[in-house]
Amino acid sequence: MTAHHFTVDLEEYFQVSAFEPCVARSDWKYFESRVARETAKLLELLARHEVRATFFVLGWVAQRQAELVRTIARGGHEVASHGWDHVRVTHQTPHQFRESIRRTKHVLEAMTGTAVLGFRAPSFSIVPGREWALDILVEEGYRYDSSLFPSRRRPCSWVRCVSPPGAGRTSGFSPTASSARRCVNASGATSLARSTSIPGKWTRANRASVFRG
Repeated sequence: MTAHHFTVDLEEYFQVSAFEPCVARSDWKYFESRVARETAKLLELLARHEVRATFFVLGWVAQRQAELVRTIARGGHEVASHGWDHVRVTHQTPHQFRESIRRTKHVLEAMTGTAVLGFRAPSFSIVPGREWALDILVEEGYRYDSSLFPSRRRPCSWVRCVSPPGAGRTSGFSPTASSARRCVNASGATSLARSTSIPGKWTRANRASVFRG
C-alpha cells in the first residue's frame, strides 16, 4: 500500500504571496473571511474518508478563528505552524523569524492543548542562504520542518535536497548539542535533529545530508 501525506496551509485567500504587491497586510481586515466556511467542507470530506491531515496554520488566522483551529484538532488532525502573518523567511531577519514562530506556536498550543511540532514556511521560503531558520526552529521547540521544496520552483526551491526512495526521518535530537542537521524525506518534510558532529554553521555537505531510517 502506498502511504501519502495530506497537508493544508490554513490561510485566507488574500494572504498568498502572489497578492503581496496589491494587498497590504494592513488591509487584510477589510476582506471577507472565507477560511472557516471552506475548511468546514474539507474537514467533512476528510472525515467521510477517514483521512487525517496536517494543517499548517497562520497565527493571524488562528487568532481570529480559534474555534476552527479547535475543530481541526478535535477531528484528529495535526495542527502545525505556518508562521504568524505569511511573511516569507527571505524577507525576515533571524530575530523577526524567531518572534513569528514563537508567537504562533504559543497561540496554537494554548488553543489546542497539544504541542506544536511542525512548521512550514510561507511559499516554501527556507532556501539556500536561510539555513539559520532551521537552527531557530530547533531552539524554539519544533521537531520537523516542511519548507524545503524539492523541485526547480522559483523563487523558492531546494533542488539539492531531494531524497532518494526509502529515505526516512530522524526521530529526535539532543538538547545539549551545538548544531542541527536535516533530513528531507519522500514527502518533503525535514526532520530536525541535533548533532555534535558538525560544529558551528551549515556546510554544503550538511545541506545535502539524508538520514535513512
